[in-house]
Amino acid sequence: MQRCLLRSKIYGAKVTQSEIDYEGSITIDRDLMDAVDLVVGEKVLIANMENGARLETYVIEGSRGSGTICMNGAASHQAKVGDRIIIMSFCILEPHEIQGLKPLLVYLDENNRVKGLARA
Repeated sequence: MQRCLLRSKIYGAKVTQSEIDYEGSITIDRDLMDAVDLVVGEKVLIANMENGARLETYVIEGSRGSGTICMNGAASHQAKVGDRIIIMSFCILEPHEIQGLKPLLVYLDENNRVKGLARA
């Protein structure tokens, strides 16, 4: 039996843009993608800290060092510019792989810059 577990989390990202006329996704600053080992097209779960909305979408690479967090397409209805969100990625593991998993938690400041790292 495989299980789906939290692999990484970007906590407190501030939405900087919203693009309704886009196919859908979230654009994330490349530096932030690297911080939690996200790849283009990877599925993520987003939780809006302001209104409780949750949605699944996929990652698009934003400009390195830009601090960009852009909600695209239908996702833009779930978070507006200025909302703080949590971006979570998951992995599927076999039971014997679970014990060593320690999700990477990345905490951001008000400019979407890394202010802290931790392992849960």
